[in-house]
Amino acid sequence: MDKQEFNGGMVLKYLLFTFLTAYGLQLAAWRFYETGLTFIGQIVIALMMFIPMLGVLVAGGSLKLLGWKVRLRRNIRVLVIALTIPISVTICGAGLYFLRHLEHFDLSGGYLTAIAGQQAMEQLAAQGLDFRTYALITCISAITYAPFLNSMLALGEETGWRGFLYPQLKAKFGRIGGNVLGGIIWGAWHWPLIALIGYEYGAAAGNRAGYAGFPYSGMALFCLFTVAAGIIHDWLYETSRSIWYPALFHGAINAQLTLPLLFCKPDTGSYRLLGPAGNGLVSMLPLLVIAALLLVAGDHMMSDLED
Repeated sequence: MDKQEFNGGMVLKYLLFTFLTAYGLQLAAWRFYETGLTFIGQIVIALMMFIPMLGVLVAGGSLKLLGWKVRLRRNIRVLVIALTIPISVTICGAGLYFLRHLEHFDLSGGYLTAIAGQQAMEQLAAQGLDFRTYALITCISAITYAPFLNSMLALGEETGWRGFLYPQLKAKFGRIGGNVLGGIIWGAWHWPLIALIGYEYGAAAGNRAGYAGFPYSGMALFCLFTVAAGIIHDWLYETSRSIWYPALFHGAINAQLTLPLLFCKPDTGSYRLLGPAGNGLVSMLPLLVIAALLLVAGDHMMSDLED
């Protein structure tokens, strides 16, 4: 991948299209949620992930030079890193949270009931499954094949964020500034969902009790998460020279980040800002440490992997 020169006009076109279109789709998703058509709302949110890819084309950019070759033989260690970091930080972060708030640990399926209704538990029983078996199956699928399936959707975002926007921002603001600003932009792209349907920390995350500073605290905290996650995505992209590895990492994050909520009581209020999902302030600590190390020593680590 050749180093890009900053093009302010292209970046402005990209941001205007990406935000206006995505915010419109998020408003539509909110209306579907409000009228009980949650499943359609979820489809709209999934399709929204391709808006950054379209944004590159609208801005006049090219998708051809983003690194479409997998180069598996060269990138086997990158592949392992992309698959192991998400589950590692998820487990460690949830452990940190539950060590302090063990009273929130729950194996009764309360979270599933909160987000899917009592009917979901009844359907499990009709299939001869109890909640613990369901949770085990969910965890296994999230670790094994779900990252690969999710990467197909995540590719829509990665081509826009890591393939186009991050190189542009790094060319203008440097590696650290570009990563931080890019992460904030990526987080802000989700703000209507956080404010309208309680995405990540509120009602959509099984926390109908709400949280302090809603929705602004959730918006700010999610941006901290996207800055940290974005640094790792970008490092994987630079190291592998292939867009598939950050897409796979993104897919794994989406599959595994909220797994700890399955084992947490619903409606924990402001505690949801702390954890146990990997975007809480406490449960995010392992991710923040890795991101900080990569931001400081990422070039040396990249050289080691290439040797």
